[in-house]
Amino acid sequence: MKRSDIPSLDDLRAFEAVTRLGSVRAAAIELALTHGAISRRVSKLAADLKLQLLEPDGRGVRPTPDGERLALATSDALKGISTALAEIRSPLTSPPIVLSCERSLAMRWLIPRLSDFQDRHPAIDVHLSTGGGPLDFERERITLAIRRLDFPLDPDWTITTLTAEAVGPVMRPDMAGRFEDGDYLALGSRTRPEAWPEWLATRPDVQAPRDIRLYDHHFLMLEAAASGLGVALSPRIIAADDVANGRLMAPVGFQADGTGYGLIRPSRMEVTDHVEALEKWIKKQ
Repeated sequence: MKRSDIPSLDDLRAFEAVTRLGSVRAAAIELALTHGAISRRVSKLAADLKLQLLEPDGRGVRPTPDGERLALATSDALKGISTALAEIRSPLTSPPIVLSCERSLAMRWLIPRLSDFQDRHPAIDVHLSTGGGPLDFERERITLAIRRLDFPLDPDWTITTLTAEAVGPVMRPDMAGRFEDGDYLALGSRTRPEAWPEWLATRPDVQAPRDIRLYDHHFLMLEAAASGLGVALSPRIIAADDVANGRLMAPVGFQADGTGYGLIRPSRMEVTDHVEALEKWIKKQ
C-alpha cells in the first residue's frame, strides 16, 4: 500500500477511540468532538477502506474481525508516535527539582513562602517531599534537602548552614499568667521527647508544668498551643510567623541549642541554573 492510500489520521484516531471505549459517545467526550463528527469520521474510514469495521453490541458497538485488526494496529501506531514525541521533547524540559524538607518546617515555614519563588520563577518546577533525618539522595530521588543538622553528615555532601536552631515556649497570649504560675500543660513533640526537661534544666526562673504531653509532629503541637491546650516548646523557625502575627507569644524568647538547619545536596551533583536559583532563594529566606 502506498502512503497515499493510508486513511486520514483523524479518521483512524476516531475509530481507535470508538473501539477502545466501546461507544461513539465516549469517544466524542475523549476527543472533545461531537457525536456526529465521530460517526462521520468512522463512516468515512469504512467507506474509504470498503470494509465493515463496526457492528452493534447492545447499546454500544464492537469491532468486526477486520475492525479489530485495524484498531490494534492503529493503537500501536499512536503509542509509537506518543513515545517518539515524548523522547523528542524531554531534552527541552528541565526535570523537576525535588526538595526534601522536614514535615513541620515545610508546613509552618517553607510552604507559606514557596509561592514567592514560583511567582519569581514560573518556569522552575519544584516538587516538595517531606522527611527528616538521614538522607539517601539517589534512592529517594532528592535534589536538595533542608534538615536540622543533628545526625551524621556524609562527607560527600555540600552543606550550607541556613540558621541556628533556637527553642522557646510559645503560647496563646491569654495563657501568659498560667505559664508564670506553673499552671499549664507542656506540649512537646515525640521527635524530641527530652526537649522540655532539658530546657527547664537551663531555666530555673521558669515554673515547671503540671504535666508534659507529646504530639507526633511540631505542627500539631503548635496547633494545640494556638487552641489554648497548653504551652509548646517550639523551634523558633517553626513558630516565627505565628509569633510575628500575634497568634502566639514567646514570653521568654528563644535560646540556641547548639544545632542548626542546613541546605544539603550531593557534592558531585550538577548544579543547574534552576537548582542555583532555588538555593539562592532559600538562603535569602
